[in-house]
Amino acid sequence: MNVVQKPETAAAAGNPLKKLEAVKQSPWLDFIQRSFIHDGSLKKLVDEDGLKGVTSNPAIFEKAMGHGTDYDDQFKQLVGGGNTDVSTLYETMAIEDIRAACAVLKPVWDATEGLDGYVSLEVSPYLGLQTEPTIAEARRLWKTVDVSNLMVKVPGTEPGVPAIRQLIADGININVTLLFSLDAYKAVLEAYIAGLEERHGKGEDISHIASVASFFVSRIDGLIDKEIDKRVAAGDKDAETLKALRGKVAIANAKMAYQHYLEVSASPRWQTLKAAGANPQRLLWASTGVKDKAYPDTLYCDELIGADTVNTMPPATMDAFRERGTVAETLGADIEAARKVLADADRLGLDLNGVTTKLVKDGVDAFADSFDALLGAVAAKQTALLADTLTKTELSLPQDVDEGVKASLDRWRKDGTIRRLWQRDASVWTGKDEAKWLNWLTIVDDRLGDIAVLQSFQDEVKAKGFSHVLLLGMGGSSLGPEVLAETFGHRAGFPELHVLDSTDPQQVASFERKVDLANTLVIVSSKSGGTLEPNILKDYFFDKVKQAVGDKVGSHFVAVTDPGSHMEEVAKKDGFWRIFYGDKQIGGRFSVLSNFGIVPAAAMGLDLREFLENAQRMAKACSDGAPPLQNPGVILGTVLGVSAKLGRDKVTVVASPAIYDMGAWLEQLMAESTGKEGHGLIPIDDETLGGPEVYGHDRVFAYLRLADSPDAGQDKAIEALKAAKQPVVTITLSNTLQIAQEFFRWELATAVAGAIIGINAFDQPDVEASKVETRKLTDAYNQSGSLPAETPFGTDGDFSFFADEKNASALGGSSLEDVIKAQFARIKEGDYVALLAYIERDDATRDWIQKARLAIRDGKHIATAAEFGPRFLHSTGQAYKGGPNSGVFIQITADDAADVAVPGAKYSFGVVKAAQARGDFDVLAERGRRALRVHIKGNLKAGLDRLGQAIAAAAA
Repeated sequence: MNVVQKPETAAAAGNPLKKLEAVKQSPWLDFIQRSFIHDGSLKKLVDEDGLKGVTSNPAIFEKAMGHGTDYDDQFKQLVGGGNTDVSTLYETMAIEDIRAACAVLKPVWDATEGLDGYVSLEVSPYLGLQTEPTIAEARRLWKTVDVSNLMVKVPGTEPGVPAIRQLIADGININVTLLFSLDAYKAVLEAYIAGLEERHGKGEDISHIASVASFFVSRIDGLIDKEIDKRVAAGDKDAETLKALRGKVAIANAKMAYQHYLEVSASPRWQTLKAAGANPQRLLWASTGVKDKAYPDTLYCDELIGADTVNTMPPATMDAFRERGTVAETLGADIEAARKVLADADRLGLDLNGVTTKLVKDGVDAFADSFDALLGAVAAKQTALLADTLTKTELSLPQDVDEGVKASLDRWRKDGTIRRLWQRDASVWTGKDEAKWLNWLTIVDDRLGDIAVLQSFQDEVKAKGFSHVLLLGMGGSSLGPEVLAETFGHRAGFPELHVLDSTDPQQVASFERKVDLANTLVIVSSKSGGTLEPNILKDYFFDKVKQAVGDKVGSHFVAVTDPGSHMEEVAKKDGFWRIFYGDKQIGGRFSVLSNFGIVPAAAMGLDLREFLENAQRMAKACSDGAPPLQNPGVILGTVLGVSAKLGRDKVTVVASPAIYDMGAWLEQLMAESTGKEGHGLIPIDDETLGGPEVYGHDRVFAYLRLADSPDAGQDKAIEALKAAKQPVVTITLSNTLQIAQEFFRWELATAVAGAIIGINAFDQPDVEASKVETRKLTDAYNQSGSLPAETPFGTDGDFSFFADEKNASALGGSSLEDVIKAQFARIKEGDYVALLAYIERDDATRDWIQKARLAIRDGKHIATAAEFGPRFLHSTGQAYKGGPNSGVFIQITADDAADVAVPGAKYSFGVVKAAQARGDFDVLAERGRRALRVHIKGNLKAGLDRLGQAIAAAAA
């Protein structure tokens, strides 16, 4: 069928690239770059060399976008135009180039009636082994680019074949890539024909559809020749025959593919489609650059010339062929010799099938690696252009942590784990119910979409002239708003935000005194609506506000709760002014950027758009397209997770004074998410920095540094820790509004850390256990009018000591000092001590607990936690009970100076607090924790003073 012409050299016959047209082969260029298109270089190739198409791939775009300046202006325009993610940045710029190249090639497309003149754009290489996502991606790109001479590039993998068939049936031009074996090519050609037949059978036009099958060449010889050289060097008995096969196998393989093309083209089945206007799926020779300098640099051009084929050449190969290429119809020549080459290769065990199988896998991996590099380069430029509008991260890690972090980040890159996380794949964690708790990933965009409603509420709050906002909540519904209140304070023209998250009767009364009830907006915040504390706080303050304003009480109340909750029923029954809904697929500790945080932010007068757009900026920086090495959330989470697995599980949060309260929010996020099944992160918040000598080897330090108001003492202490080879993550915020960015980054980081540790980051089984025990005690009180009796194992004046039998036997002693000393004697290296104080949280008690914890840390060189109950029950309590058994606990309770009744209930706030403390302690004991409860009667200050002295003495 093919007549071999007499070879004509470039010198004798002019430009070989132009001469290819005479033998019906089309030269395409495997290269694209913006300046190359805009300066006329691409058009010059079309005009002077007869160029008929262009292919692109991630490696080409990575070189162009990541290392040149061609794209800088558009980079700046896109980054400055609003928040966008890395994938969108790349795609926007790539599509502009593709369209521009298509415009240059459009005259070729017209002249050849749609046979040539195409520019290829690849579907995401991450989809190489996924059928349905490939179809969806190709359809989206086809629609987005919207030019007739686009070819969407799809890999010819086993999952890619059905995608190709469907896309051809859709009428989309397809460049099939990554073909190495004859069998794979046969499957692809069958898919093309079947897709055309399906379309034709429905009476749809098939004359405008074009496709090429990219058959890779030089990579085959690269592996085969390497094996040949190895065997020849080893003295193989067939050395001479093996040497004769060098540089021959790939071409022979390609010739067999072309023979199959010719056979199918002559078949009645194809002739029927041809009569209906179908274009052939031409073989395209890819990977035609010569890697071995022993071969002519035009080898894979000279030897693969034949009708109805394409040769896509990198620029250097095209230059070489233009200068010294030989044009002859070689593809159909010496077919028997080609068959012998393949037979010899098979007989000698060169395993062409194994080589092509490996090359497909390697090709998929290599394309993904190139795409990682491309997106990483785009991400790096984006970060540089964002400058101070995005928070910065600096790592200072000891060698073992640094090596572990790098290895983990590379695994996440190779496994595509961040993409799986964003796809809500539960197997990232434990494969249980994690997927239903991930709406926090997109809640910022959701809230921006609803911002008009939130801003309207904000305007109404201001118009009503409230002087205070009192938020009633626990855990996730209160800690985020508390950060806002502490960080931004009282905003001019808006009410001042107060957050009450305690059942301590003194604290309830104290907050009542802080606000003018007649001019206070009360936000009752409860996801489930069934949590005890928000419900009784609501009952109390509803009664108090009613006494102040009468029947208008409902107009002073707003509920934030999940749809269908008990709190929604209460709010409707009591005529609340507004009900804002949470998202059932967001857990409380991940809810700060949902209505649970944004409604209080609106009420206190924050600029909602600016706040949410800050959060969005970080969400985009942490998107699925940002490779792990450039992904702020993945980097932070990897440091935390890897450190925990290396025994550095005490995450010590240090924050600039103006944003100090971030630590309280981070405590809950990390502790509830990771502290379970005997593993997890133990957050250490508000522990004043000391010198390197007071720390062990179980810490990782997270320093949230506010650039516009840094603390010189903190900076100096952090530098000393770095010098001492302690792991330090420094996160620099340019201004306070960037805490919104850190909200999102730490949520993602915590999810990543949970995945690395190997737990479900979204349940809290041991928090629920404490609630169950508390409910048992309050039920008992309702039935009998008193809590069940309990007997101390020892007393000392105003002090009583409680513990389960095992702990009591270990502690013994009759004096406070002896008991505390015995408890501290159980501390081991790598432990931490937690002081759990069920007393009013005010300035005096906070000062006391700080002095006590620092005495322990400096004396014992271990981490310390200083917590107030019951708020920590919905925060660090999970890690204390479900995390590693490295905690030594001293629970502190006291007689209440005064109690406060709960309207409509038999029990009081004091009774509830006592039940919570006892329920908490019971679960600690049940989990085998080293737990001691010290109860103070009488004067609380005097009792705390003596307890503090006993702690200092025991720690010394």
